[in-house]
Parts: sequence; C-alpha cells; structure tokens
Amino acid sequence: MASLALTSPPAVKVPSYLASTSSSLFSRSSSISFSAIESPCVSNSAKCNLAKALNVGNGNASIPIINGTTLPKYFDSSSSSRLEKPVSSRANTKLKLFSGTANPALSQEIAWYMGLELGKISIKRFADGEVYVQLQESVRGCDVFLVQPTCTPTNENLMELLIMVDACRRASAKKVTAVIPYFGYARADRKTQGRESIAAKLVANLITEAGADRVLACDLHSGQSMGYFDIPVDHVYCQPVILDYLASKSISSEDLVVVSPDVGGVARARAFAKKLSDAPLAIVDKRRHGHNVAEVMNLIGDVKGKVAVMVDDMIDTAGTIVKGAALLHEEGAREVYACCTHAVFSPPAIERLSSGLLQEVIVTNTLPVAEKNYFPQLTILSVANLLGETIWRVHDDSSVSSIFL
Repeated sequence: MASLALTSPPAVKVPSYLASTSSSLFSRSSSISFSAIESPCVSNSAKCNLAKALNVGNGNASIPIINGTTLPKYFDSSSSSRLEKPVSSRANTKLKLFSGTANPALSQEIAWYMGLELGKISIKRFADGEVYVQLQESVRGCDVFLVQPTCTPTNENLMELLIMVDACRRASAKKVTAVIPYFGYARADRKTQGRESIAAKLVANLITEAGADRVLACDLHSGQSMGYFDIPVDHVYCQPVILDYLASKSISSEDLVVVSPDVGGVARARAFAKKLSDAPLAIVDKRRHGHNVAEVMNLIGDVKGKVAVMVDDMIDTAGTIVKGAALLHEEGAREVYACCTHAVFSPPAIERLSSGLLQEVIVTNTLPVAEKNYFPQLTILSVANLLGETIWRVHDDSSVSSIFL
C-alpha cells in the first residue's frame, strides 16, 4: 500500500512576465503591475520567505505566485477587511485544510497563501484497489476543507473524495467543504438523446450523501450543475487570473477580439470580452457528431488582422480549439491565443496544441499537468490565491461574490 506524503514547499522562481506592466487591455483607473517579490508563509508563527517560484515545462510554462501585496483588483481590500489582516493572525483558527492525492501541489500552494499547514492524512490503496483514508489529527468541531479535483483517473479520485468526506464526518467535524477545482462528469449535465444518464446529478447526490455540507468548485461546465446539489455551492470564476496575465502582455485593446469556440460558450466569452475593455465578440459555429469529435462550420464576426483570444472552460482532446484556430487563421486573424481553466489534455491534445496554430495556450493549475504534456506554447497560471481567499471568506461567513466584482 502506498501512502500520500506531502513534503515542505520547494523553492519557487518568479516568472519574468510578473514584472511586466499592464497593457491597455483593461479600462481601469489604475493599471495592474505584478512585481517579483517574495511570498510570505507562516509555520508555527515563524515567517519564512519563498525566494523563487515554480518554473515548469519547456518554453514559458510557469506557475506564478501572487502574494498579499500584489493582489490584483478583484482582491480589492476595500471589499473585505480579511486582506488587511496579517497571515499570522489567521493561524489560530478551527479551520483545517486537507489534500487528496489528485493535485497535492495546488493544495500546498493554497496552504502557503493561507498561512496554514496541510492537515495530516493517510491515504492508501489496498492490493485490490480499495481506498483507505485515515485522518491523523483531530478535526472535532473544526471547519474542514478537502481539496480534491475529480480528474484522471476520475473514478478513483471521486471515490477518494467521498471517503475523505465520510472520514471527516465520522471524526465529528463541524462542517465539511469539498473543494473541487475541477468537477468531473460536469459535461453530462442534461439529456440530449433518449436513454442518457445525467451523471452530473448523480455525482452531486453522492457528494451530498457522503456528508459534505458545502461544495466549492471552479468554472463548472454549465451553471445549471449548481442546481444539482442539495447543499450550498460556491462557484469560483478563474477568469480574473487569466485576465490579469493578459494585461501584462503588450497587446492593444483595439486589436483584440474574443472568440467563443461554440455557441454554448457565448455567455462565458461575452463576460470575458466585457472585462477586456468591451472587446468585440466572435463565435465559431460548431457541429458535433459525437463525443470528442467536432466539426467547425463557419465564423460569426470579424477577426481579420486582429489578435483572437479563444475562451473555453476546458481543453480535453483540443479538437474544438485547434479547428477553431485554423478557421480563425483562414479568416485573417493575426494571432490566436487559447485560454481555458481546466487543462484536461487527453490524447492527442498535445500534438494538436503544439502544431503551431496557437501563439500561446494559457491554462490554470486546477488540474495537474504532467511533465510529458509540456510544450513551448504552454503557460500555466496558479489559482491557489484565489481559492485560498475564497476558503477564508467561506470560513468567515463573508461574501465570496464580491471577489469578482
């Protein structure tokens, strides 16, 4: 049986673009500027400094770390006094943070931001594949947050989350929140043909029945999935992280056009375009003949001579993104960027994304990206601070939606 072992944080290297100034992408009264400064973390009330940030993959693939003094506008301290408090003042709480095995690196980053130590937990696999979970510290009367995306292998990680929730409930935790950066089965959210299952509802029922009091999820495939839960759901939007990265690039707002890769993503793309100084919107008309099979038909909108930014919630096999990028180039787009929250990257996604059609592929670390899947155009942004701040606000019973105003 193999157990989960979480080690101390590695040295992290600040990417070069964090020192870049913001471009005119945002119509803000003051521009956003990321500076390469050290991130504070607290362990037993003793401060330590992270001198370098994670640098992963080939080319410019990187995970930027944002600390309390360089928080972008959507973390405006005027909306909450939480950001004005030193991290050390948060250490003595009844909040416990535990990580599953799906994405321990993200869990560790969240803990660094929050100034907490990850809770001690033993997660093992028996020889026949059964999951064994034991909490190795008391959670009686505590507000417990379990970080576990239900990514590949989806069923194993989902089962691990359910057993973690059950362990906390049986250990007399006061409240249990399932932090699911990537919610698997979200695409099976409705019946499009006869005799289909709605797996998103089934998984929501499983999490609820396991004993979770609340769910915190990032960029659900469709907003209706929140209604499948009989418990409160906090929906975290990761667009601000991508928007602030785009603000550091020297692209004129007049040259930008935001593109939705399909009709279903128009609302997401429109919200994205609105925050990019009301950039124009284009839509790719896509006809899908089967799961993971997409055929692009035509383009609605003008992209000639412009920098096209394609926005989606996930990239799975990359068929939609790549065919859309090819169409945009045919219609005269100067450059094409792909932005998504969840980097699922099922084969043959890497071959398609690295084919040269895309100037840059911008994703977040809600899912772990295997080293074999790095390619020169890949950029990975961290959502750890966004999730950490949301967890604090949930714990304090303060507003979460004000983060995104």
